[in-house]
Amino acid sequence: AEEAAKKAAAKKAEEAEVAKAEAAKKAAAAPKGKPAAPAKMSAKEIKAQKEIAKVLARKAALLAANSMDLNFKGDEKEEGSGSDSDSDSDSSSGSSSGSSSGSDSASDSDSDSESESDSDSDSEIGADEKKKMEAAEVLRVRITAAKAKRLARWDAALLLRDKDVLRCPIVCILGHVDTGKTKILDKIRRTNVQDGEAGGITQQIGATYIPQSAISERTENWRARHPLDIKVPGLLVIDTPGHESFSNLRSRGSGLCDMAILVVDIMHGLEQQTIESLNLLRMRKTPFIIALNKVDRLFEWKTLGEAPIQASLEAQQKHVSREFKQRLDACILSFNEQGLNAALYWENPDPRSYISVVPTSAITGDGLPDLLGLLVQLPQTRMAEKLQYVKDLQATVLEVKMIEGLGTTMDVILVNGTLKEGQNIVCCGISGPVVTQIRALVTPQPMREMRVKGSYIHHKEINGAQGVKIVATGLESVLAGTPVFVLGPDDDEEELKNEVSSDISNILSSVDKSGEGVCVQASTLGSLEALLEFLKSDAVKIPVSVISIGPVNKRDVMAASTALERKGQKEYACILAFDVKVTSEAQQMADEVGVRIFTADIIYHLFDQFTAYMTKIREDRKKNAAGSAVFPCRLRILPTCIFARKDPIVLGVEVMEGIMRVGTPICIPSQDKITIGKIASMEVDHKAVEKATVGKNVAMKIVSTCPAEASRMYGRHFDHTDELVSHITRQSIDLVKEFYRDDLGKEDWMLMVKLKKLLGVE
Repeated sequence: AEEAAKKAAAKKAEEAEVAKAEAAKKAAAAPKGKPAAPAKMSAKEIKAQKEIAKVLARKAALLAANSMDLNFKGDEKEEGSGSDSDSDSDSSSGSSSGSSSGSDSASDSDSDSESESDSDSDSEIGADEKKKMEAAEVLRVRITAAKAKRLARWDAALLLRDKDVLRCPIVCILGHVDTGKTKILDKIRRTNVQDGEAGGITQQIGATYIPQSAISERTENWRARHPLDIKVPGLLVIDTPGHESFSNLRSRGSGLCDMAILVVDIMHGLEQQTIESLNLLRMRKTPFIIALNKVDRLFEWKTLGEAPIQASLEAQQKHVSREFKQRLDACILSFNEQGLNAALYWENPDPRSYISVVPTSAITGDGLPDLLGLLVQLPQTRMAEKLQYVKDLQATVLEVKMIEGLGTTMDVILVNGTLKEGQNIVCCGISGPVVTQIRALVTPQPMREMRVKGSYIHHKEINGAQGVKIVATGLESVLAGTPVFVLGPDDDEEELKNEVSSDISNILSSVDKSGEGVCVQASTLGSLEALLEFLKSDAVKIPVSVISIGPVNKRDVMAASTALERKGQKEYACILAFDVKVTSEAQQMADEVGVRIFTADIIYHLFDQFTAYMTKIREDRKKNAAGSAVFPCRLRILPTCIFARKDPIVLGVEVMEGIMRVGTPICIPSQDKITIGKIASMEVDHKAVEKATVGKNVAMKIVSTCPAEASRMYGRHFDHTDELVSHITRQSIDLVKEFYRDDLGKEDWMLMVKLKKLLGVE
């Protein structure tokens, strides 16, 4: 039978081989005009499909592990409940056998019924908890899967980018107040407006969009010296206030802005806010150009209009060129002091290690072609891959405001992807995620003021990179500086809610939960985060207990007033309001309850105000504590200098150790630690002094502070053989530690420890 089975299997294998060979012959003989194979994919598409498969396989393994873990936990619980039931049955059988041995059957039945009811209630509670845990675990796994899927789509979109399809570089303008940031943009925007021509430049929401045609026209003379093929579709320049906007406009982990212009006044050089902006750029590792503005302020500057700056400099007189060189060298030296190399862009030896400097004039237009040319040239050469257009959405909220006729609107910087009217979007709100539907997408008319009524163009859909205003319901609580997600058919709503809420939850986790600290208000999430980072830095170290976004109102004042009720924390009963308004009701309430509100548009100004306030409070406390803070000293009585033996006692002493001060209480350890009064005054060489150090001979007057001290007398209760020391207490030591720690040297603190042991202070 075995041999027969082997022969049958061998025969089947031979038949299969023959059939396979015949099929191969037929395929070879098939006509070539009818291709059976599908069309080949491109190498890029194949690579993208492989990457997607890898990501999905990795995530599927993770989900499988999670589900196995969940099933394992469920099995454990079931096994545990089974063992419990077994033990219950054993105990019930034991009790039944016990009852058969002659115990009271009625009492046994009662106890059995009670135990059964208890076990039933326990099992019900256990089942509910199990269901809740399982539901939470299922939600967690679902969110993890949805996030993995979303990230896989983003990775695939990155792989499918086309190097020839670029988006607009997003540029921020930073600098000190009055350096000409807005003037530069005004000059670029309004070049042809006075002649009644729009010039093809569109004023976008919170940003200026400069199209490729306008860039080409205005850099024509500059490109004659510096050949450049303009590949980007245009420039999107963010013209919201300086450094604060830059800190808001970013995705977590990488800056949303591709480049920045750091505007420096050639007449003043680096100023405080310029340095703050510079540090922000270095922290974000964002490439930037220095616009050395206001060259027209140089004495007898001769303007050539909107000409390249090299041509303008060649046309100047010698003394103008000399002054320009002096001021340029001073500015470059200032940047060197900040740890940066800088050089004129046409003299730049290495753009990767030297910052390019472009001299400009926002009034006359000198150097603006150079600035526009560099803003195109640097992104195309140094960040071409980053500028490749991605089809997946990437957008950030710039500002939320009320517009008459539209309601509450949201200004959004759309970096990549497409927004469409009617889409559902997910944003981060103060009290939680906001899910709403886009009612309208609008942008202003070309070269029109945004304040003009009816000046908005409605779009059915819009592509990045653009600035766009979104009209929707429920936007009142949306936080500026947070990302925007579109809820698509493949997305999970809970996962997107979890993602947008992670930013504010991370910031809230950094706040001190003990309640000790100041209240901080900021206009946006980005500026709040920047302010918190600044307050936590080693140079500042100001504790924060409450944070909020938006204008200061009565509720915020009430939260700050709780510090007044805590002992020793009155200085924290204040609000640091950064770039926000204070309502009149809040200010009135703050004045009534004693809460201080500090307002500023620059972080450093806010810090200076609060530091001055804290210094004043500390000085007042130090002044109040001066009478109770006792410095350590050890004195030897000079027997030849006894001027008055009874109250007030006047003696001559030598300072052996420590610091002798007016107001120091004196005691005598060798005479049962009796006190004889406080030092009322001191003289050295017939001159009144407030304190004396080691080695000084001092005449001092001691006055009593109580009847017992008034009865003490030199010669009866003590003499020159007894040492006099400071009468320190636990309270006086604590006050010295808090207010006078730096006034005492190492030897003084060692004496303090000795006196503490000598006088038995705990």
